[in-house]
Order: sequence, then structure tokens, then C-alpha cells
Amino acid sequence: MFSNFHTRIHLSRNFLGFVLVVLLLSMTMAACGDNTASSASGAVATTTSKGSSKGKTDYSKVGQELADAYAGKYKGTKVTIYGPSTGEDETRFNSSLKAFNDATGINAVFTGDKTFETSIRVRVDGDNPPDIADFPQPGLLASIAKSGKVVDLNKVFTTGWLKQNYAQGYLDTATVSGPNGPILGGVFQRVNVKGLIWYPKAAFDQAGYKIPQTWDQLITLSDQIVKNGDAPWCIGMESGSATGWPATDWLEQIMLRTTSLQNYDKWTTGELPFTSPEVKNAMKYFDQVWMNPKYVYGGVANTISIHFGDAPTPMFQKPPKCWLLDQGNFITSYFTRINSNVKIGTDYDFFQLPAINQQYGAPLEFGGDLLAMLSDRPEVRALEQWFSTFDGVRGWAAAGGALAPQKDADISAYTNDVDKKVAQVLLDAKDVRFDGSDLMPGVVGSGSFWKAMADYVSGSANQDQALQEAQQGWSSVKK
Repeated sequence: MFSNFHTRIHLSRNFLGFVLVVLLLSMTMAACGDNTASSASGAVATTTSKGSSKGKTDYSKVGQELADAYAGKYKGTKVTIYGPSTGEDETRFNSSLKAFNDATGINAVFTGDKTFETSIRVRVDGDNPPDIADFPQPGLLASIAKSGKVVDLNKVFTTGWLKQNYAQGYLDTATVSGPNGPILGGVFQRVNVKGLIWYPKAAFDQAGYKIPQTWDQLITLSDQIVKNGDAPWCIGMESGSATGWPATDWLEQIMLRTTSLQNYDKWTTGELPFTSPEVKNAMKYFDQVWMNPKYVYGGVANTISIHFGDAPTPMFQKPPKCWLLDQGNFITSYFTRINSNVKIGTDYDFFQLPAINQQYGAPLEFGGDLLAMLSDRPEVRALEQWFSTFDGVRGWAAAGGALAPQKDADISAYTNDVDKKVAQVLLDAKDVRFDGSDLMPGVVGSGSFWKAMADYVSGSANQDQALQEAQQGWSSVKK
């Protein structure tokens, strides 16, 4: 399609008529040629933002159904998607589907439900599943996959595409147990990033502080801030019934930096207990920051009463009263509640939590949404395949509030500077792992683990008692 295309030609009337005839014939022949090539190869180019270095994606390399969908073969069909996103996120999800719907003639519709976690089980057990379900917790997907009602995506995509477009950690997280062995249960459409250290950039630079490249340098920086009369860390873990999760995020990030990815995986599945030497070793580094009374603004025990969204408030005072905050990329929405005028690059910035042991590096911890197929029809396959490309999240990324894990992501498509910078961190990540507590069964991850860390930091339990308390949650998990 050509739009806003104007040409001025100063020729005689007769010659102009001749030129127009030639142009029309050329365009008609080109259009016929394009259609022939498309139908012959099944190749359809994605729409990419101007200036993208990623080029265009041949959809037949993703899956034949996606190429067929863009050729109009499934026009008039409908695909239902169901998940927990409501309100603005539900609107953005449906807005992001418009490009697919307009191009294919398929009517893909997302419906959000705050009771998704319980309702999806009812719908699956009652043989009334949506075509695609949006799981924010891999553990929930894994429990449903055991029933045999989740489609194995290894059979849906062109061989090699997913390995080409995703870091292996995303595929590892999405691999769950079916009734007959491991299956690929879903693909990540959008994610969020954890383990980012936020700081007040202008004041930080003025004070002469430098971005630490190692854990030891991070501790040295913290000591220097103490020496200068301030508390280095802004920490809060109050979150209503979810109180404690900021502490579990910290321990998960440290585990990724002090032991192997294999041990991290074993820990999240219960094979490596909370009382193991590996977890106790990670707790030593946790203690260096969280349990140091000189490091924590407001005092260690008081962190349980400070809402995680209020924790950065002292960071934006002039001068700052605390300087470092470990949180996910979503925390910037709380920054603007504190001060609507704050901007990245001047008022704040971030760096990644550095490595502790160079042997293990600094794997990226993330959360995100796995899209799983519960119905197997060509139009459903086409949409699932589309979600594995950046085009499947492009509209949401441009609107804000979504980050793409796909390697074909186009950074220029993001419209705010925070998302652009975090998106680049995602693209650069070598190793990734999902939020550990969300991988664990709910009775552990959002139960005994959250509570044990809250008890430990508040002083209600010592370290051994807290680790025993966290481990106790596994005793009620069915093997």
C-alpha cells in the first residue's frame, strides 16, 4: 500500500498521459508478481519500524500457518485469548492484536479476568478452555500441562526458529512436564526485568560515585556512602498479603550469582533445599546489605512496614537520604508518583546488580507472560507463532508497559527512554532465569518463602529458623 506519496511532473499533457499508463501497467505487473511470490513461498514480511537494523522476518521461517494467515487463508476465523490482565493492560493487549487482525482477517480477542488463576483450572477441567491462555506464573502452566491439555509447541514452530529468536533460558522456563514427558508449554510474549539498581543520577555524579562493576565494588560504594553520612540502601518489603517478596527477589538474584544455573533450577523445584550450603552461602551476601544497620534507611527491622513503592521516596530528596534501590523496571511508575517531573538520565538511572563470583556471572532475573495453546487449529497456531516474533508485542511496546524477550526486537520501536534502555539489557543478556519464588509452588514461593524472609528481616526468626520455615512449605507439596 502506498500512502502520502505525491509526485510533480511538468510534461506535456499527451506525454503525461503516456507516462501514467506505463506507471499503472508497471504497478499492476509488480503487484501480480508480489502475489505470485508470496503464495509460492509462503513468505510475508513483517512491518518493521523505520530505521530498524533487524530487517524483515520471513514468516514461513516461523511457522507455515503464520505465512498462510498473512496470505488470507484463515480470514473470518476467531481466536480467543484469556489471562489475568485487566483494565489498561487488557486494552493494550487488544490494541496490540489489531495489526495481526487487520493483516490476516482473523478475529483474535483477549479477555482479562482477575480470577484467572482459579478460573482457568475450572475452564480446562470443564473442557471449555480458551484457545490461548496467558500464564504469568510458569508453575500454574506446569500444573495444567500434566493433564495433557496443553499443546506441545515443539510441534507448532518451524525447527530452529525458537532457538534463533529466544535466549535458551526462556525456552528452559517454558519446558514443562506433560503426561508423556517434557513439552514446550508456551512462549514468552512480554517480560519484565529484575535485579536493576536504581540511583539518583545527578546527585550520584556530583558526589563523585562510580558505577560498581563487581559485588566488592558495590560494597565499597555502600561503605563510602555511609562514610559520607547517608544510608546507601532504600529498602521496603511491605506489600499487603504479599509482604516479603522484595527480600525473596534479592535472594534469588544472589543465588544466580553464587551457584550454577542448574542448582538454581533444582532450588526452584525443591531438589535443593533452603537449608543447603548453597542457599546459606547466598544468605551471607544477602546479610551484607539487608542486615547491616548502617546500610538500610530507616533501620533493618522497619523495612517490613515500609511499602516497596514508598522505599525510593528518600532517594528523590535534595540531597538524597538513600542512594541505591534494587527493583524491577516497573518501579519507575512509583517514581513518577513521588515526583511527576523525574526523568531517566538526569534524576535517576540504573545499572545491573553486578556479579559476585565471576564463574557464574550476572544472569538476568525476569518475570513475564507465557502464552500457551489449549486448542490446536491452524489460526490458533498462526497467532501463537506471531507471538514469538517482536511484531507480536510491538504495539504494546510502543504504547509502553511491555518489554520484548525476542531477539528480533527493534529498540527504536520503544517510545520512552526507560523501556529502550531496559530492552537493550534484555537483548544483551546471555543467561536468564525466571523469578524463583514464582517458579515454586504457591504454598512455598508465595507462602513459606515470603513469610520466612519477612520473619528473618523483622527479627522474628534467626537465619536457621527462617530457612527451616521456608523449607517447611515443601512438605505439603504433592510429589
